[in-house]
Amino acid sequence: MAIWIAGLSLVVLVAYLFGSIPTGYWAGLLLKGIDIREHGSKSTGATNVLRTLGKAPALLVLLIDVLKGAAAVIFARWFYSLPSAMLPPGDLDWLPWVVTLAALMAVVGHSRSVWIQFTGGKSAATGLGVLLAMCWQVGLGILLVFGLVLAISRVVSLGSMAAAVAAAVLMWAFGQPLAFQLAALLGGLFVIWRHQANIQRLLAGTEPRLGQQSGDAPG
Repeated sequence: MAIWIAGLSLVVLVAYLFGSIPTGYWAGLLLKGIDIREHGSKSTGATNVLRTLGKAPALLVLLIDVLKGAAAVIFARWFYSLPSAMLPPGDLDWLPWVVTLAALMAVVGHSRSVWIQFTGGKSAATGLGVLLAMCWQVGLGILLVFGLVLAISRVVSLGSMAAAVAAAVLMWAFGQPLAFQLAALLGGLFVIWRHQANIQRLLAGTEPRLGQQSGDAPG
């Protein structure tokens, strides 16, 4: 049991640290010498990087944020493939639950990064990364939902929240383990909760559309 607890603690810590890499914050410091949390929507995510720093930095931040989410899930699966990594005895298949915990810790880590006073982004891109690593069909599905909503509305936050809602539905539709379905549900709710300010602006009609600069509208 001690080995199991130690191994689980390591997976949780590594997954959180992967998620907490403050990509957007570092981009602001390196490229313009600014704290991106003081500009635009105050988020460290790719959308605020796009409005504040430009397309190329935003694309790089987006890619890294997706990869760090995937890395957390891949690490959990790799660790428990090692002969020395013991899972508790019994009939329950523990691996999906361990992967779920790693996925959620990466999502939380992105928005509550230990490196920047537990601030961060909205966790949408990191959430995409964990879903791609858990079930690539679901990841591609929510990417399609995001793209369709964005194409119609031109509002990134609306696309992100639509994808968050679709994640749990798609996990169920593709017959994924209960643990993965719960991960998608809880992660989706967390992403939507992180978009509270965006929801308020959507209701007020002031949410900026794709292509607007940080000074054009609040966001």
